[in-house]
Amino acid sequence: MFVDIAKIYIKAGDGGDGAVAFHREKYVASGGPDGGDGGRGGNIVFVADDNLSTLADFRYKRKYVAPKGENGRGARCNGKKAEDLIIRVPRGTLIKEAGSGRILADISDKEPVIVARGGKGGWGNTHFATPTRQTPRFAKPGQSGEEFEVQLELKLLADVGIVGFPNVGKSTLISVVSQAKPVIADYHFTTITPVLGVVRMGPESSFVMADIPGLIEGAGDGAGLGHQFLRHVERCRLLVHMVDVSGSEGRDPKEDFQIINEELKKFNPELAKRPMIVAGNKCDLTEDDAVEDFRKFVEEQGYKFFPIMAAIDYQTEPLLKEIQEQLSKLPPVARYEAEPAPLPSEEDIGRQHIKVTNHGGIYFVEADQLLRVLRMIDFSDSDSLQYFQRVLISSGVIDALKEAGIQEGDIVSLYDFEFEYVE
Repeated sequence: MFVDIAKIYIKAGDGGDGAVAFHREKYVASGGPDGGDGGRGGNIVFVADDNLSTLADFRYKRKYVAPKGENGRGARCNGKKAEDLIIRVPRGTLIKEAGSGRILADISDKEPVIVARGGKGGWGNTHFATPTRQTPRFAKPGQSGEEFEVQLELKLLADVGIVGFPNVGKSTLISVVSQAKPVIADYHFTTITPVLGVVRMGPESSFVMADIPGLIEGAGDGAGLGHQFLRHVERCRLLVHMVDVSGSEGRDPKEDFQIINEELKKFNPELAKRPMIVAGNKCDLTEDDAVEDFRKFVEEQGYKFFPIMAAIDYQTEPLLKEIQEQLSKLPPVARYEAEPAPLPSEEDIGRQHIKVTNHGGIYFVEADQLLRVLRMIDFSDSDSLQYFQRVLISSGVIDALKEAGIQEGDIVSLYDFEFEYVE
């Protein structure tokens, strides 16, 4: 099955925790703190792979988590940074934030793209030594890696897209002008996945053509597999609209032409403005007068018309030369720029993960960023306690407790740690 949309969860690795350690050596008094820093967590990196043509693999694996950085150790030994997690996708894949639709990356060239960055490693207690605090018994935990639920969308990278109703000869054309080998048969929807072919016009001249599976009326509104296939036309620089001028399927060629153009416009108004060439296929199955009548109809709307017989490769050369000439005047295949994350409001800064609930006079605090800090605090050490108090203030926990109505003397429960609130 052809799959061109997938939703997955990605999480970069957390940074390693800094170490609390002190130098111990015979004949060396008061060796001092020597805890090393934690290593950086692994990044989530997306890479284009030309051996892949669908997103089918992501139907079976939907969670990707990069490894955590190594914790720091004594003797000022820093933790090892974690390996990046490489995710391979077809060329032309857009990566969007699932909730907002914000574009995170367009995987259209050879360069790997970091989509989620690993957390920085925490500082060891060496960094916290001062003239007045010579034995710090605390260290910083590593930062959490970025995490997203992302939607992958495959939009083929092709210079030319062939569009039209089913069974008008799109697959036949691409098979005779390129090395592509699509399935060809005398029934509708023979082509169920887009097919790419490279058309070579000379020693150093070529372009990529895409055979887009047949569209039907209502495709712009999602009828059939309309949205799934129309998505691949969005990047094309030029469209070739193929019409069965013989009406061999019992349809009116003029009506077919208008219907497909309308569906393109419904799906994306920009597609209606895209340069288009009209190819009238199966000319051998109708009278010359019918072909000329259709030519007049098309040219009155400002399009160039080329009558062809794709099955016997008749008159396809003039069509290809016109495509090459128009492509030489058009900008390159569209690339999508990553969109910056919206700036948080001042009220939201530092409070995204703080939740305070009052149960029986005890204020329970949930704050993911503090869970790891708690593991590093030595509550028997005054300096460590002062550091923890500053973290509660800077992270917004104290303000959140005040907003929840806490009073002096009330009990605060922060995971497994409880303390009495004092103004």
